[in-house]
Amino acid sequence: MKLIVTGATGLVGSEVIRLALRNPAVTSVVAIARKPVLAPANVGSESQTSKLQSVVLESWTSPYPESVIRHVEDADACIWALAVTPSQSKDMDFSDVTAICYDYTMNGLTNMAAHVSKPFRFIYTSGVTVERDQEKTLPFLSEYRLMRGRVENAILDFAKQHDDQGIEVTVAKPGGIESPGRDAISAPFTTMLETFGHTPTVHLSELAAAMIDQCLHGITKDPLWGEDLVEIGQRALSPEDYLR
Repeated sequence: MKLIVTGATGLVGSEVIRLALRNPAVTSVVAIARKPVLAPANVGSESQTSKLQSVVLESWTSPYPESVIRHVEDADACIWALAVTPSQSKDMDFSDVTAICYDYTMNGLTNMAAHVSKPFRFIYTSGVTVERDQEKTLPFLSEYRLMRGRVENAILDFAKQHDDQGIEVTVAKPGGIESPGRDAISAPFTTMLETFGHTPTVHLSELAAAMIDQCLHGITKDPLWGEDLVEIGQRALSPEDYLR
């Protein structure tokens, strides 16, 4: 499988790349970013770092240039892990947050769909608090959560409109993400996440492995909630694959 990854320098994207390089079923990993992407230092000896192709994209809202298209061509799947987090968004103009979360994503999906293999599986990394129902009144981070919900709606609508082209989409909606080296998720935050009715936390490696598994073997449902990601990720991972 040829896999495209965006957000490759972030928490989730870098783990997707690490596990994809370790997975023999993934033959090529195309990391699209604003700057060159190197293989993670903790990939492990079993990986094939030569599978990684680093592709620099300068304009994320324009048609992709030929230098990018030639790497995207014939890809089988994309894990889109590029977004602005809620904490990051507080220090940014919201129009810029929207551009990165919505415009970059839709422009990317549109450009990829014209050049990739069929079927093409597109997995969007979102979160449990993101709301698709644009009529809801939300008690916190309303503008941000509804905007991210519009992104989810838009990519799902795109897949429906291009069903005859083999475009398949799902959204991963974890709660808190546990990872070595990060502060433990606080009890109050875990309690808040539990109010959404799904497994409140997922290990970073399980999240990444679950999305890779869906790319490899087919999308099973939408959305993929925390409990789905934990179950799929644990099944796909061997103990030595976990980030430690």
